[in-house]
Formats: sequence, C-alpha cells, structure tokens
Amino acid sequence: MIYFLINLAGAVALLLWAVRLIRTGVERAFMASLRQFLRRTAGTRISAMAAGTGAAMLLQSSTAVAILTAGFAASGTLAAVSGVALVLGADLGSSIVAQILLSPIHVLVPALLVIGVTLFLKSKARRPRQAGRIFVGLALVLLSLGLIGEATAPLRDSELVDAVLTRLGSDLVSAFVLGALLTWAMHSSIAAVLMFVTFAGQGLLPGTGAAAMVLGANLGGAIIPVMLTLSADPIPRRIMVSNFVLRGGGAALVLIGLMAFPHALDFLGATTARQVINLHLVFNLGVAILSLPLIPAVLRLAGAVVVERKDLSPTRITALDQKGLGDPGHALGNAARELLRMGEQVLEMLQPALGLFVHWDPEVAARIKRNENEVDRMHYEIKLYVARLNETRLSTEQSRRAMEIAMVANHLEDAGDQISTNLVDLAQRIHERGLTFSEEGRRELTDFHDRVTSNTRLALNVLMSGEIDDARQLVEEKDRTRAAEADLQAAHLARLRANNSASIETTNIHQETVRALKQINTDVTYVAYPILEQAGDLRATRLTG
Repeated sequence: MIYFLINLAGAVALLLWAVRLIRTGVERAFMASLRQFLRRTAGTRISAMAAGTGAAMLLQSSTAVAILTAGFAASGTLAAVSGVALVLGADLGSSIVAQILLSPIHVLVPALLVIGVTLFLKSKARRPRQAGRIFVGLALVLLSLGLIGEATAPLRDSELVDAVLTRLGSDLVSAFVLGALLTWAMHSSIAAVLMFVTFAGQGLLPGTGAAAMVLGANLGGAIIPVMLTLSADPIPRRIMVSNFVLRGGGAALVLIGLMAFPHALDFLGATTARQVINLHLVFNLGVAILSLPLIPAVLRLAGAVVVERKDLSPTRITALDQKGLGDPGHALGNAARELLRMGEQVLEMLQPALGLFVHWDPEVAARIKRNENEVDRMHYEIKLYVARLNETRLSTEQSRRAMEIAMVANHLEDAGDQISTNLVDLAQRIHERGLTFSEEGRRELTDFHDRVTSNTRLALNVLMSGEIDDARQLVEEKDRTRAAEADLQAAHLARLRANNSASIETTNIHQETVRALKQINTDVTYVAYPILEQAGDLRATRLTG
C-alpha cells in the first residue's frame, strides 16, 4: 500500500507540475498580448465568454483567467457583467482542455519532448524558449496520466479498495464533497478532473461516483477564485461569488438530477471514462449558455452579500523590528519584508488609478492619497532602519544588500508619487473640465496602464523570490514598454494631424499620463538590476546576450 501511495503521489505531483509548466510558459511568452486580447474582446457577454474560453485553453487554468478578470475589474477597465461571462467562459475552456488531454494523443509524447527541449535549450529569444517549455509541459501531462493509470492498476484486485470505491458509487453526495475537497487541495480543476477520469478509465470508480466527483471538482474550482479574492475590492469579489453561484449551484442541481436518473450517463458515451469527461464538457457548456441572461440578477444577489468594507484604519504592524538590528542578517530580512509590503501598497494605488479617468470617484482618489502617505512613511522608516543598520558591523555583502534595499525603496516611493501626484491629479483635471479621451486614446492608455500594472506584479515577484529568469523578463519588459510608449506617442500625433477633436482637447493630459506611467514602470523595474548585476547578466545598463 505504501508503494502504491508513493507511486500515485508522484504521478499526481508530476501532473500538477506539468500543468503549471504550461501556464508559466504561456504567461512568460504571451501574457501581455493575452491580457490585451481579454480586455478588448470582453465588451459583450458573448464575446467575453468566448475570450475566457480561449484564454483558459492557453493558460490551462480557469483560476488564472479568474485572477486576471479580478485585476481588470479592480482597475475599472472591465464591467462586472462581462467579468462573470469571462470567468464562465474560462470554466468552459478548462473542460475543453481536459477533453483534448484525454484524447488518444499519447503517441505525440516523444515528438513533444524533442521539440520542446530543443527549443528551450537552443533558443535565445523569449517566445521560442517559452514555447519549448509549453511543449515539454504537454508531454509531461500525458506521461503523468499514464503513470496514474499504471500506479492504480494493482488496486483493481484489492477487495478493500473495491469496497470503498463502490461506496462512492452509491453515496454520490460524499463523492461530490470529496471531489470538491480534492480540487481545492490541488488548486487545479483540470488536474483533478483528469485524475478522476483516469480512475474511472481504470475501472476503479463506477460511472456515477466518478461523475459526482467531477461535478464536485466544478464546485471546488468555483470556490478557489472566491478564496483568492477575499481581500480584493467589492466588484472582483462579486464576480467570483456570482461564478460560484452559477457554477457551484449548477453542479449541485446536476448532482440531484444524477441521483434521480443515474442511467442518463449512458447517453454521453460508450465507456465510463468517456461518459464522465463528456459530462464535464456538457455541464460547463450548459452553465455558460444558460447563465448569460441570468448574470445581472445574480450580480445583484452577490451585491447584497458582498459589501464594501469599512476602513477601520487598524494600527499597522511593521516588520522593522528594532531589536533585530543586533543581527544584520535578521535585520536585512526585516527590511526586505517591509520593502515588499511597500511595493504591494504601490500596486494597490496603481491598479484603480486609470479607472478615475473614466469614472471619477472621490473615495478611490482619497484612498490612493492615504496609501501614498503610508508609502512615504514606510520609505522614511526603511531608510532610517538601514542607516542604523549601517552603524553596526556589516560584511561587504551585507553592506551591498542594505544599499540595494534603500535604493529600491527610493524608486518605489517615486512610483507612489507618480500615481498620487500625477495620475490622480490628471484624472481630476479631466473630470473638472468635462473632457474625454478619444476612443483610440482611451484604449491605448488602458493597454499601457495594464502593461505597467503587469510589470509591477512581476517586480513584486522578483522582489520576493530573487529569481534570475524573472528579473531578466522584467528588464526585457522594460524595453518592450519603451517601444510601446514610442508607438503610443506616434499614434497620438497621428490623431492630432487628423484633427481629432477629442485628442486635441486632451493632448497634454494624454502625454503627461503616458510619461507618468512610463516613469512608474522604470521605478518598479529597478528591483531587477541588483539581481542581474550580481549574476553578471548586465552589460552597463543592458542585458547581456
């Protein structure tokens, strides 16, 4: 039994890692384009659902698309109705991915490995290299499913296992709850569904039990984004709660139907595995289509449950423990933790800033100003803490690290100033003068703001992990942002030459907004330079080949 558990755990771990490998490759190679695609195609419920389906198929994760949706909604660039449709589409996309991965394509594993490894090891350009990562991930998913089948094969002769699994076939509520719990634990509905269907294909799970577990996986998959956005603004939380009501409630209703008509599975395929995986696809397709007209009503219901949190302004607990100054290593860790919190505060300011240009909200503007005061205070305290630390005996490496922390704090403080002083003031000027950007100008600024926000999140990851690959990607993104800024300015000038009245009225504000966003991007990118310099990956201020 121990040997079986080790083999099964290893196979499931490989499956989870392979799914993550694919998602990482897509994020590193295509995330900027994908974010732009999602935002631009989410204008109507149908187009948003279609966009979510495609995005989930690329990212191999409906949860990842849900988190992107939460970010768009928090920044004011996505309507709540479109957000729910987008997440429902992502649920459908993940079910299509499961269908593809369970089709007879295992013969492609050697070719996928050869192509993937070759691209990853030989390519210098980012996208071909990450495409190699995606191919390897696909191959490993297929291999892991085979390993799960091999690991579970001996269980078919076990009377104890047969009794337990047969019980799941008769107690569908327990199977449903177990499926939801396992999906939550794995944090991947795709991986959970693939595992359940593989069990069914091996004859370990009866059809009704496997179907109930797959329905439970849909409930668990709807819970994950709700939990991940608990600390978010009300609109993203309402979107996730609405998805939970529609997807999770739909799963419960279908479970009741399955308990009443268990033979209905016979219409979905000739084998148990095919019936179960087809149920997963039909269920998500049905939920997506039937839910579209219900979204506004469900959002109103979610609005009654998810309310605006009152700002109680609790006393903030600082990481800058003065008693830790006697231990330089411990003190530097304290300063790094406080620096990360400072960066998170900057991101919290940046995310809703552009929404003020479209819909001026005095409460949001006031919150950004309060956050700026907090960023200024953290900056002052970090500098003072590092200065006191420098009065102690530090090694050369510790002294260098202390200087890096102080410099990064300076840049984050400047980013906060750019948001609070420039972006908010520019948005207020737009509001007070009754101006609006041209449609093209607004779309370009939204894309540029989203790019800078995405780079800020990446900078926080670099700050936390110190990963060289992420640091390199951040500096590469800075170059792409510089090129995007040049294109944006050229497009704006072209509209001025064409006598676009909205562009003429807002030209100064438009260009000042671009400059402020570019400076914020420069500030947050600085976190990568000390890491790359230490690794010898910088030539002056540029990446080495």
